[in-house]
Amino acid sequence: MSTDDRTLDELRAALAPVLPRHAAFDGWSEAALEAAGAEIGLPPGRAALVFPGGAVEMIDAWFASINAATEAAFPSERLADRKMRERIAALVTFRLETIAPHREALRRALAILAMPRHAAHGARLGWRAADGLWRLAGDTATSFEHYTKRASLSAVYGATLLVFLDDESPDFAETRAFLGRRIDGIVRFERWKARLKPDPDRHFSPARFLGRLRYPAS
Repeated sequence: MSTDDRTLDELRAALAPVLPRHAAFDGWSEAALEAAGAEIGLPPGRAALVFPGGAVEMIDAWFASINAATEAAFPSERLADRKMRERIAALVTFRLETIAPHREALRRALAILAMPRHAAHGARLGWRAADGLWRLAGDTATSFEHYTKRASLSAVYGATLLVFLDDESPDFAETRAFLGRRIDGIVRFERWKARLKPDPDRHFSPARFLGRLRYPAS
């Protein structure tokens, strides 16, 4: 397939993992996009058509490529024999290792997403990452618990990225320790929530009450 035959979606997928190498030097700019396009063989001006929304669209695509790489690296059997805490830690650690060569691009990306006009989009990207991580970990929570788990992990992941940006310790030991403590916090919170769930045998149920009126115990 020639480069010109690729669809916009295919070009977006090809550009996304290349972009951070150039964004580290040129920011999430047209110059970085043009350089990334040249790297994959696009003629001048073609890459700009792929991301008409500019920097935020480029960052979104990069983060989506990290999501896809994480999913590809962790088929269900790879995590099957681990506890949930270990699964989440392994998944987040893989993401950090994937991002590690591009910390300056990440720094610039987070600065853009922190701007008031992009804050909502940044929050959606954090939620998307957390949702993907929980799903890969095998979480099947529904209703309120589904949302609280994702909110907690999104906050933890965001905080971990900030530590990661300035971590100069060997093998990012400080970031790994920080992540471990925060995941332990999530686990404690989920256990605390579980203890608060009412016992269905002791909770008043109108349907059960009416049923007993109709069919009294002998």
